[in-house]
Amino acid sequence: MKIVFFGTPDFVLPILDLLHKTFRDRSNESGVVAVVTQKPKPTGREQKLTYSPVDTWAYKRGIEVIHELASSPSADLGILAAYGEIIPQAVIDKFKFGILNVHPSLLPKYRGASPIQAAIASGDAQTGVSIIRIDTQMDHGPIVSQFKEDIVGTDTLETLRLKLFERSAQVLVELIAPFIQGKINLREQNHDEATYSTLVKKEHGLIPSKYIKKAILGKEAAGSWVIPFIKDYSLTPAPRSIEAFIRALTPWPGVWTQVNLAGDKKQPPRRLKILKAHLDEGRLIFDEVQLEGKNPVSWEEFQRGYPTAKLE
Repeated sequence: MKIVFFGTPDFVLPILDLLHKTFRDRSNESGVVAVVTQKPKPTGREQKLTYSPVDTWAYKRGIEVIHELASSPSADLGILAAYGEIIPQAVIDKFKFGILNVHPSLLPKYRGASPIQAAIASGDAQTGVSIIRIDTQMDHGPIVSQFKEDIVGTDTLETLRLKLFERSAQVLVELIAPFIQGKINLREQNHDEATYSTLVKKEHGLIPSKYIKKAILGKEAAGSWVIPFIKDYSLTPAPRSIEAFIRALTPWPGVWTQVNLAGDKKQPPRRLKILKAHLDEGRLIFDEVQLEGKNPVSWEEFQRGYPTAKLE
């Protein structure tokens, strides 16, 4: 069976690795025969052209790399995980058994680009992975398989994503045979219950200092807090929701607030990144912070170094 893999970032490599090990043959005529991934992009100060992790993985193994979606070859099955684009029908039609998408949420909840961040920031106790047969709408197709995963109080975007994609790799390879044999009954999503996450941007990491001031005292701030990467969703700006928000955006883009180092409002505020925090008897406690342009330090070290600093 020939498989084409659609994906880009490093966290999908457990899926790609297991597909390759499970389905390849010695002639390399079956298994993962090609990957479709995003084009190399200039990164860093020197704007050096950087290839995606999936691109690099395939190149090292002599597997064909394709950067143009429309140039995808025909195959028996497509597997998609965090590719970054909607797949048009003309490409779907190239696959005898269609394309399966590994989406890290319990669909129809959190369709879209940032389902893991959305689940953590919302304070959900559970999330999971849905494997669906795609159509031309975003995360809309029928469900082939789902599994649930608990979200623990220390989970960050990075730790939860690792758990979900490592487990989904095993689930996926075990269902491929019964899927192509027609032994799995696909389940239509309840589209009326769909919720949506959007792409997280760097500016989404800002927490207004007025919320931080209250949370440090163990109090809720007035009003509602709009979470920009969850469509039509807001939270009460309480210590628990702020701590969850910090974990949801760790390590990227990170969470920050504004601080005035001199305690003088005439001075421009500086950005203070909150790297780690926890709750203690309902109060938000900073563990590690980083002032823009400086190295990470403990909260105690920051306070000793800037005794007059105030949240702006």
